[in-house]
Amino acid sequence: MAHDHGLRPFYLTVADGQLRLHRAGEGADLVVLAGPLWAASVLAQDLAARCPGWRVTTIEPPGIGGSASHPADTVAAIGAAVAAAIDALRLGPFALAACDFATSFLGATLAALGSRPAAVLAQGTHLVDACVRQGITPPDLAPKTDGSQFLALWTFLRDRHVLEPDDPRQASPVGDALPTPEQLAAAHVAAAVEPENFARLWHLALQANRQPVPGVTAIARLQDVPGALAGVSLPAGRSPVPNAAPLPGSTIWHDEVLTARGRMHLRRAGGAGRPLLVIPTGGGSSSQFGPVVAGLSAGRQAFSVDYLGNGLSEKSARACSIEELAEDMAALIDAMGFDRVDVWGSHTGANVGLELAVRYPAKVGRLIAEGPVFVSQAFQDDLLARYFPSFAPDKWGTHLNRAFHWRRDMFLFWPWYADRRDAVRRLGLPSPRDLHDYTIGILESGATYAGAYAAAFRYDTRSRLPLLRRPALVCAGPNDMLINSLDETRALAVPGVEVSLTPTTVWWPDPEPKAAAATLALYRGFLDR
Repeated sequence: MAHDHGLRPFYLTVADGQLRLHRAGEGADLVVLAGPLWAASVLAQDLAARCPGWRVTTIEPPGIGGSASHPADTVAAIGAAVAAAIDALRLGPFALAACDFATSFLGATLAALGSRPAAVLAQGTHLVDACVRQGITPPDLAPKTDGSQFLALWTFLRDRHVLEPDDPRQASPVGDALPTPEQLAAAHVAAAVEPENFARLWHLALQANRQPVPGVTAIARLQDVPGALAGVSLPAGRSPVPNAAPLPGSTIWHDEVLTARGRMHLRRAGGAGRPLLVIPTGGGSSSQFGPVVAGLSAGRQAFSVDYLGNGLSEKSARACSIEELAEDMAALIDAMGFDRVDVWGSHTGANVGLELAVRYPAKVGRLIAEGPVFVSQAFQDDLLARYFPSFAPDKWGTHLNRAFHWRRDMFLFWPWYADRRDAVRRLGLPSPRDLHDYTIGILESGATYAGAYAAAFRYDTRSRLPLLRRPALVCAGPNDMLINSLDETRALAVPGVEVSLTPTTVWWPDPEPKAAAATLALYRGFLDR
C-alpha cells in the first residue's frame, strides 16, 4: 500500500451542518476543494506525494462524502460553506486549488473568503466545459429495489476518467493516470452516500458562471500542480484542525477520535450528562443506529462508534476478536476522558459490551445487550465458512451487485445464504433508501468489513456471561434472528442480569412508532436506575 503521508480525516462544524476534510503531508498550506472524480482522501495522499514541502488539506463540498448532508443548494451557498471551513482552519498564508467540477465553485468561495490566497489553481475546467457542451449529466441515481443505482454511478464516474471529454465514444489517450479500482471505489462511495445530492452538485457545477475567475491559474492535470506551485514560497502551516462541534438538539453530528489503538469514527448527539456508548453490529458503519443515539440522547451524551476496520474508522487488517474489540472500546473511553460509561450494544456490539464489562468493570456503569450471539459449534462452523463473500472492487464494479444483494438477502433469510422456504424471515424488505444506506456501510468498510462481524460468531458467550458483575439487560425484539439469546441468558441465571423481550428493534428500518417509543422507554428506564 502506498504511504499515506499521515493522512487523517476531520469534521468541521459550519453553518447548517458539517464538512469533512482530509489532511496529509507537512509544510506550507495547500487547501484543495475536491471534485467528485477523485475522493478527497485520495487527492490528499496524491498531492502530498507530488508536492513535498506542502501540507495538503482537501475539503469535500456539500453533496459528497462526509459533507453529503450539508444542505447548501446553490453555488453561492456552497462557496460560503467552503469559505467558512477554510476560515475556521485559521491558516497563515496558503495556496488554494479546486479540482474538476469543484472549479465551478471557486469564484463563490473566493468571494466569501476572509483572506485572499497566495496562489489559486483551477485543475480540470476543460472537463466541466466539455460536459456542458456534450450535455453529460448523471443517470437516474434514486435508490431502487434492485440496487442498480450503484453500478450506474460507478460506470458514470469511470467513464469521466476513461473517455474523451468531447467524444464520449472514445477512450482518451491523455490525462492523469486512470484510478485504480480502490481509488475509484473511494470516489464512488463518496458520491453514493447521498446520490441525489451528488446529482444536484453536478448540475450546479454545469450551470455555474463559466467565466474565468481573475487571478486563477488554469491547469489540466493533477500532475501539473507541482509545476504551478514551483514559484510559490510560503511558511510552514502549523495550525491544527479545530475540534468538531455539536449540532443543535438531538441532531447527530460526526467526530473523529484518535485513540491508542487507532482512529475511530463517532456519531454523536446530546450534550452534558452520563455518557452512553452505542456499539453496533459488525460489517458496516454505525449509521443505522442513529435512532438509538438520538433516542437516548436526552439528558445524556450518546455516541456510536464504527469498529476499527469498519465504516469510517481507520482500516485495520489485523486478526479480529471480541477481546480485541473490547480493548478498542476501552481505549476509546480513555481517549474521550471518561471514567465510566453506560453501554448499549447490539449483536456483535452486545458481545463487545459484555467483554468490555467483564474486563473493565470500573469503566462500565449499566449494560444493555441486544441479541448477544449464542450459536452451536456446528452452526458457527457453517457461518464462518459461508457467511462472508469478498467485496473487493474491480474496474467494472461487479462487487457492487454482490454487496447490495448480500445485504438485501439478510432481510429475507437467516442466514442469508440459506435461500430455502424454512429459512425465510418475515420482516419485509426495507425501502430502497434504507437498503441503499445499509449497502453504503459495507462499501465504506471495504476489504476489512468481515473482521468484527466474524468475531461475534467465534465468541463463547456462554462462558463469558457468568463472569459479568455489572447490572445488565439482555433483550431482543420479537423478529430478531438472535432471539434465542433470551432463553440462553435465562438458563444461565446470572445475578444482576435481567432479560426482556422488547416491543420492536428500534434501529431496523421503519419500526412501528409506538413500539419504537415503548422500546426506547424500556431502555431509558433501565439506564436511569
